[in-house]
Amino acid sequence: MFENMTEEEARSQLLDSVAEYAEKYHKRKEFKRGDRISYAGRVYDKDEMVNLADSCLKFWLTSGEYTRRFEKKFAEYLNVPYSLLVNSGSSANFLAFMTLTSDLLGERKINRGDEVITVACGFPTTIAPIIQYGCVPVFVDVTIPGYNIDVSMLEKALSDKTKAVMIAHTLGNPFDLKAVKDFCDRHGLWLVEDNCDALGSVYTIDGEDKLTGTVGDIGTSSFYPPHHMTMGEGGAVYMRDPLLHKIALSLRDWGRDCRCPSGCDNVCGHRFDRQYGELPLGYDHKYVYSHFGFNLKATDMQAAIGCAQLEKFPSFVERRKHNFAYLKAKITKLLTESGDISKVILPVAAENSDPSWFGFIMTLKGGADRSKVVSYMESHGVQTRMLFAGNIIRHPCFNEMRKSGEGYRVVGSLEVTDRIMRDSFWIGVYPGMTDEMLNYMAETLRDALKD
Repeated sequence: MFENMTEEEARSQLLDSVAEYAEKYHKRKEFKRGDRISYAGRVYDKDEMVNLADSCLKFWLTSGEYTRRFEKKFAEYLNVPYSLLVNSGSSANFLAFMTLTSDLLGERKINRGDEVITVACGFPTTIAPIIQYGCVPVFVDVTIPGYNIDVSMLEKALSDKTKAVMIAHTLGNPFDLKAVKDFCDRHGLWLVEDNCDALGSVYTIDGEDKLTGTVGDIGTSSFYPPHHMTMGEGGAVYMRDPLLHKIALSLRDWGRDCRCPSGCDNVCGHRFDRQYGELPLGYDHKYVYSHFGFNLKATDMQAAIGCAQLEKFPSFVERRKHNFAYLKAKITKLLTESGDISKVILPVAAENSDPSWFGFIMTLKGGADRSKVVSYMESHGVQTRMLFAGNIIRHPCFNEMRKSGEGYRVVGSLEVTDRIMRDSFWIGVYPGMTDEMLNYMAETLRDALKD
């Protein structure tokens, strides 16, 4: 097949074949009523498959050319100096938090036993790093219809042990970034934005439009298939501060002090002529460790997919916005006509925000039974989701802490959080949805709410 071909010619032929294969066998199927509508899904074409094949043919496997390209382009999109690709959004949250525990931060270092303000209504890996390191999460309530932190509780949650606030933007809807950032600045606290469900959302703060994830000290993203863009698995941390970047890079890459990219040696020109700790003078800098680190790198194959997804990403954001607005208008119209609009609280975007919606969340009221509504929708082909953990404190992972009364603090009640746990659910608005699919979901919700 490849006789008399150069390697580049052979590669080009193979990639052309992959593109042709993708066009023929991976086209999105046309929606027909009765088809199941997932809450999320991958949106891709031949570009992702060609990039993936190209990376496979080069067989570098670990982070490399595509990783460096993605990190650069992703940072440019976010308008921040630094981004680091990791193997998942959960790892991104872990790396973001662990970065703030480095000795290099001096008095601002987070120590075991320190407190971190957060919410119980969300995904568990926002708070898991806090607990895993030995810090104390301090839980405050959220609000409806924004489903984000109740900022009126921040001052009440503060103690002399508070070191940080770590919270997520819920389903693409930004939390009150101005209030939270002002609170952190006033008290010298770190702010970690879990941006895994809100990539592309914009918040206007002090007259300036900023992408969520870039206002705090560190932002995180996830590239799991349901998210705003995908690599299959994957995530990222991003920041403006060069010291935080240096620490995060070290922790991601085994804790090493050397900053050479994978496959590169002696970029700094001082690999063998310096002294570190109590090591001999000239000890190989490639094997000097400034932190107890991890290996959280993604593969170049994942990054190759990400590079293609990033080119499409602005169109994904616009489609999510369209889908949300269309679905909200359709649901409002149908439920008003049926007389059932009083049975549901529809979502509202945060003030000063333009969300890149991850989902369309609703809270039932007026005696409407979530179990019946959700069961009806699922049985009619519309996939639903709870708001993740609902109230993480009530899950089995908290059994021991609940019994002992130690390891976490609750400020005030979590009344709204518990209501969301009982009465809320959401459906998707991912960019692969058509208006016909959105119409069907709205009609199914209307039918589900009938007595």
